[in-house]
Amino acid sequence: MKNLSILGATGSIGSNALDIVRRFPDLFKVCALTARTNVDALARQIVQFRPRLAAVIDDDHAGQLRALLPDDLDVEIVTGEAGYIAAATCPETDLVLGAMVGAAGLMPTLAAIDAGKDIALANKETLVMAGAIVMERVARRGVKLMPVDSEHSAIFQSMAGRGDNAVREILLTASGGPFLSRPRDAFEGITPEDALRHPNWSMGSKITIDSATLMNKGLEVIEARWLFDIDFARIKVVVHPQSIIHSMVTYADGAVIAQMGIPDMRGAIAYGLSHPRRLPLDVPVPDFPGIGTFTFEEPDLDRFPCLALAYAAGKQGGACPAVLNAANEVAVEAFLENRLPFNGICPIIDRTLSRHTQNDGAGLDEILAADSWARKTARELIRQQER
Repeated sequence: MKNLSILGATGSIGSNALDIVRRFPDLFKVCALTARTNVDALARQIVQFRPRLAAVIDDDHAGQLRALLPDDLDVEIVTGEAGYIAAATCPETDLVLGAMVGAAGLMPTLAAIDAGKDIALANKETLVMAGAIVMERVARRGVKLMPVDSEHSAIFQSMAGRGDNAVREILLTASGGPFLSRPRDAFEGITPEDALRHPNWSMGSKITIDSATLMNKGLEVIEARWLFDIDFARIKVVVHPQSIIHSMVTYADGAVIAQMGIPDMRGAIAYGLSHPRRLPLDVPVPDFPGIGTFTFEEPDLDRFPCLALAYAAGKQGGACPAVLNAANEVAVEAFLENRLPFNGICPIIDRTLSRHTQNDGAGLDEILAADSWARKTARELIRQQER
């Protein structure tokens, strides 16, 4: 039995994780659940899974949540960053599933590590912003950090049993998103509804837009650098539109080990929660004859320059990845609100990065300051564009 805290319980990852808990009640118990503002879904989860603690963004939403719960339900409701940290460090918890969206996941994850909790990490921004800090604390506290991103889970699985054999390269696969074949001059009229129609995966809105720009793949490159302690030159992105090969690892003798499966996050989530055990899920095996052909191609950095920006920010290091991530979050939000065109996302990130000059340190205070500065700068750049 593992006691779980699920940070980001009402999102796609959190909801799928709770489906797994529902199927295997003898293996998992829920101690804490968190959401941002989706109190309706969180209330239903609380009634079903009976956590000791639940967290939401602020007091107003806490009041709304309490009003939706039965009077006799014994659950402590906490709020804000302090509340999310309380959920991440719940004394009974053995493993924390980090599935919050964006930079908000960093501090609760660090608090969980410091409290000696094992981590199943779906929040890639945690490692993008502060990979060196996170991995140093993981090593110091002796906790497990299991990747839940499908690509990083695939890499982890492809490295199983490698012993002392050195990895030559990581081949990080990308579907290419909904605009893989769309000419660049046709990007002008892309709407949020267009960009949210991912051809293969069902995900939250922010990560779906990141997949459409290939920024998601750029963030995953930075995440892989820290998870697997490998330099950027040996992390390659390969576009694989069928999304059956989730990623690959190559070795010194030319062997390539791949992990495959249908585009379904339940496998990666369950493996992150139950490692090294594989749970009997009702996930079908790919219909290889029906699929017929696997195709691969290089990413087009002219049409999808966000990937190049991510490589550059990752290589520069310091607080640059935090600036990249923060500017992207702001730009994606503006696009979803129809305040910024799709092909305006990358220029906002690029201009924010170009204005960032304070990159001397990569301590936590510097990273958080850079995050705050980048959000303010990106918002001002967008306001100037709207005038």
